Amino acid sequence: MSLRGARCAVRRTAGHGIVALGQRTPPRRVVRHASRVDTLAVRVARPDDYGAIAAVADDWWGRPVSRALPRLFLDHFHGSSRVVEDDHGLAAFLIAFRSPSRPDVGYIHFVGVRPDHRGTGLARSLYQDFFRRALTEGCREVEAITAPSNAGSIAFHRSLGFTVNGPVPDYDGPGRPMMTFRRALANST
Repeated sequence: MSLRGARCAVRRTAGHGIVALGQRTPPRRVVRHASRVDTLAVRVARPDDYGAIAAVADDWWGRPVSRALPRLFLDHFHGSSRVVEDDHGLAAFLIAFRSPSRPDVGYIHFVGVRPDHRGTGLARSLYQDFFRRALTEGCREVEAITAPSNAGSIAFHRSLGFTVNGPVPDYDGPGRPMMTFRRALANST
């Protein structure tokens, strides 16, 4: 599913497949039995999205994570971040930016997908959209991190071509190891 258009109608399946209606090239997931039609709207994030994101973060993760996403990310990096909404409100978000200190590096700080949209390719599409945008801004690689216990995140990043390193001791402070991800960008991203 491409995020180049601002809106697209999608069919959702019981198996969480997603297909954009009217697309010339079908997405990787095949829809077998459509159960409903949703409209997903992808847009540039705004600082005032912070409240909606902070309100769902802990629930979507099933543990306290909202501390890792302070308001400053939407105040200062909303232009490179994305929000996805559907008829029920916030469906997904990606908080990402080009590093001010290392302009050839893009950094994905947080991605969240509402549980009923997981497995649809939405997070993958948000990442791929950021890869394309980062490449056009001169980035040569993208980095991210996660907790060593987050096996789902590690597998997801590997599936997108990231190299995985770690756990890196004390990466996020004393006694807080993290896994680091790095992915080179190419013109075919």
